[in-house]
Parts: sequence; structure tokens; C-alpha cells
Amino acid sequence: MRNSLRYLLLPFSVLYGLIVWVRNRLYDAGILSSQSFSTPTIVIGNLAVGGTGKSPMTEFVASLLRKQYKIAILSRGYGRSTRGFFEVTVSSSAREVGDEPLQFKNKFPDITVAVCEDRCKGIKKLEKDHEVIILDDAYQHRRLSALFHILLFDFQSFEQPMFVFPAGNFRDLLLEAKRAQIIAITKCPLFLPIEAKMRIERKIRQYNKKALLVFTHINYFDPIDRKGRHVSLQDKHIVLVTGIAKPQPLIDYVSRRANIVTHVSFTDHHQFNMSDIDHILTSYQSISYPQKLILTTEKDYQRLKPFIQHFTGVELAYLPIGLQFNDAVQRQLFSSALNQILTSSVNQH
Repeated sequence: MRNSLRYLLLPFSVLYGLIVWVRNRLYDAGILSSQSFSTPTIVIGNLAVGGTGKSPMTEFVASLLRKQYKIAILSRGYGRSTRGFFEVTVSSSAREVGDEPLQFKNKFPDITVAVCEDRCKGIKKLEKDHEVIILDDAYQHRRLSALFHILLFDFQSFEQPMFVFPAGNFRDLLLEAKRAQIIAITKCPLFLPIEAKMRIERKIRQYNKKALLVFTHINYFDPIDRKGRHVSLQDKHIVLVTGIAKPQPLIDYVSRRANIVTHVSFTDHHQFNMSDIDHILTSYQSISYPQKLILTTEKDYQRLKPFIQHFTGVELAYLPIGLQFNDAVQRQLFSSALNQILTSSVNQH
């Protein structure tokens, strides 16, 4: 039924794809103008909607550059209640600035993190005091002519037709992969067969023959409770609370380590309310097993913080994740490619 509906929507996808193609060609031809900046800008983005691992990649790039350059992270701040330019502090709320920017700030308190739906306006606010600006989820922001593009594809996206809206999950055409200097295949299996790598590379090289192609996976760290202590999942009944685009890999990971998992699911970037908190607590309190834990993602934890007082007497923790390269050589090539272009650009600036 789902596949039948997908193909019924194909004519609308053709129309959407045509509009997107025309828009991109107008930018390529200079009929629609793009703005460049003397301060080096690194765009991290994707062609599909959500769930490709932009946040772990943004954190990886920030950790790679923070000791060498004065950097800022600029995000749109999806789901926030504010508008315009807003600098994130550790005391900001996810409702004010968005969950991902707040996560970045809590992870890197010494780095400037800001949100602005107009990326060019945001860069103008930041460029005077920073040497490099990392833009999270800005691949489609063609009004910006960035120095460097890192494009992400979820490994699973190659297992199905790559249709644009509404028949598929892509908001941009595969043709636009040509603008990337690095293409990262994210959320790969830890042991990826060479045949799968070659099949993906053949697909990518149809659209971009020069970009560095790397394969990465998600690395899960030990859960951390609200006091910053590491906790174990072993022999526990876990109430797993998620408000992310693709929770299944996380469910699989926790299920392999915990005794039992009860999944409480919300939509991506869901803004929690008291009714949701009651639902989560009821799920937790209904478990008779003595060793139990409410576990959530680091991103969801940012949105649960305003309700933290309601979890008194309840074991609550979040699960940090990070980006890991399947091949150490590719990690070095990634770092070298980024540093090479930044070194020359920052020196000129």
C-alpha cells in the first residue's frame, strides 16, 4: 500500500523536482544572487529530510577546528519560538533557541553558538569576531555562497528510491550533490561490505566525481544522568523516550544492552508539555521491575530540561552519541581536506 501511494504521488514529485531544478539553475547562472563572505564558511547539510546525522557531524567538525581557529556555529534553530538573530547561552531553553543549538552550546560552552533563519544576516553578525563559521543544515540556503560544503547521506537512503517530495523524502535533487567537497555516508554498519561501498560510490559519482567520499557510523557513549554521572543499561527495564526522525537504530542499540525496552515515541523536535511528561512518568511508574531507567537522546534531553523537577525520585539519563569513521585513513583525509582549504582562506583573510 505504501509503495502504491508513493508511485501515485510521482507526478507531483516531478513538478516539485522541476521547481527545485529551476531554482538551482537560476542561482548557478547568477540570475538569483548569492552572497559570499571573507570569513570562511563551512556548510553541513543533506538533500533529504532529517535523520542523516547533521548534529554529530557539526560537533565533529567543531571539535576538529576549535583549538586552531576561533569558530562559531550558526543554525536556523528549528522549532524555536524566537525569530531573528539570537545568541545561545547554556541557560537558554530549547523553546527559545532550538534543541540542537542548545546541545552544541552545552557540549562546547567556549564556542559561540547562534541561531538565525537568515544565514547571511547571521554571518554578518558573527564574522567580525570569528575566523570560521560552521553552518548547520544550510545546504539549500543558496543565498549563501559558502567556502566549503559537507553533504550527508543516510546509509539506509540507498536502499530505496531517492524520490523528492511528496513521493519520497528528498527535498533537493541528487544532481545538487555536485556542489559538495566532502560527501559523508552516515549511520553505516560498523562492518560495511566492499560491495555496498562500491554500489554507493557508483551512485554518488554519477553526480560528483571529485568530492572526498567517506563512510561513518554512530558511536554510542555511556548514558549520563542529570548529575553528570555515567549509568549502566545492563539488567534494567528502559523507558526509551525519543523525539527524533529515525529512532530505530537507537532502539536496536538499547535493546541489545538492556533487559526490556518500552519505547515512548514523539515526532522529531517535539516540544514536550505536561501531558507528555505525565505519559512518560506513568510508563515508568507502571513498571514493577525494580531496576528501571528513563533514557532519552541528548537532543531530547534539551527539551525535557524545563520539566526536570517533575522527575524527582526517578532515574533519568541521556545517551550521548558521536560520529566515528569506518576507516581511520578516511578520517585523516577528511581532516586534511578541511584544514588545507581553511589554512589558505584564513591566511588571506
